[in-house]
Amino acid sequence: MNCRLSLALVTIAVVVSGCATKPQQPISLAQDAIGSKSGRVGVAMTTLPKLDTQIPGASCLVCLATATLANADLTTHAQTLPHDDLTSMKETVAKHLRAKGADALVIDEYIDLDALPSFDGGGENIAKKDFTAVGKKYNINRLLVIEMKALGFIRTYSAYIPTSDPKAYLNGNGYLVDMKTNAYDWYLPVVVTKSADGKWDEPPTFPGLTNAYFQAVEIAKDTLLKPIKGEGVPTATLGRAQSPSAIQ
Repeated sequence: MNCRLSLALVTIAVVVSGCATKPQQPISLAQDAIGSKSGRVGVAMTTLPKLDTQIPGASCLVCLATATLANADLTTHAQTLPHDDLTSMKETVAKHLRAKGADALVIDEYIDLDALPSFDGGGENIAKKDFTAVGKKYNINRLLVIEMKALGFIRTYSAYIPTSDPKAYLNGNGYLVDMKTNAYDWYLPVVVTKSADGKWDEPPTFPGLTNAYFQAVEIAKDTLLKPIKGEGVPTATLGRAQSPSAIQ
């Protein structure tokens, strides 16, 4: 439990510190940014997070310990779930880019955002991380990034009292960065929560929540792919970037 408690404390610290920074808001994807005149486009994913159970609202130490212990079986199960469907997205994205005439390159290695330096020339719609080295390494003009920040399940709390049943949870972004300016040509935050159809509390395999997890992954994939395919994204999906504490 100490390990889980430490991880949960880190999660809370990240959420709290993130509140001080204005989140990047959505930017619609211009189709000429991914066409025959867009130059070479690299397609990459960031390092995938460990599947876990988010417990926003359990903010005191006793509350956090209680919530972590109450959801221990679910967390153990979350860590057994695959994310192969997400890792295959790079090939799918590249295929659609090529269909639009773009010179698309799939980048095999994961991008470690923590290892990238901050970008000094910041401003509105400018990436906080400096992707210049990635651009030079792969000789690309633009970099399309699929970033997954959280995967697994989420259950909201008020102190040590749960205020919701657990739900499948995915929090991520898709974005396109111009290698000359480090500016976003596209930015789409995607936050998906999906309740189990029927009963959720069926350890150790939690079939209802497991099915909801796979549905959440498919919803996220479809949402990220729509603008790349030129189909647009529903207005409801283009919401503001959210942290786990914003999920109800």
